[in-house]
Amino acid sequence: SQWSSPPEAIERFKSQKIWFAPPQFYELCRLCNFSSLHELHKFSSDRALEGCERWMPVMLTASDGYMQILPGDELYPEDPDYTGEKKIIMSTDKKVEDLMKEGSVFHRIVIKNINDLAVYVNIQAKYKHKNPVMINSHSYYNSRL
Repeated sequence: SQWSSPPEAIERFKSQKIWFAPPQFYELCRLCNFSSLHELHKFSSDRALEGCERWMPVMLTASDGYMQILPGDELYPEDPDYTGEKKIIMSTDKKVEDLMKEGSVFHRIVIKNINDLAVYVNIQAKYKHKNPVMINSHSYYNSRL
């Protein structure tokens, strides 16, 4: 094992030396907002009483990849399946690139394959949270960010 800063860990992920599941990739991108542990600690202490939000990513299968749709995204369902009991499956015949070109309100993780992720966020984070720094492992989309 090797200690890495969040940007270093993302670079190692992009070069396929290590792997993260999409939620961990998202959180590493969020940690990239802080240049030191002290800065992160101050942020977390200041924001601790603001509140938190329960949310569940919703998978959208496209013809050439996947998206994890998160709250605030224009494609996020009004009544998400928090428990997995409803077995809701979202899918489209469109390509990921087309979905990105058509969209304007993003809070999503685009997954081309297990080593090719990108976070797209252009909404305001709730409860004074920080949005992830949008670091891609690909550069296919000219999103409106």
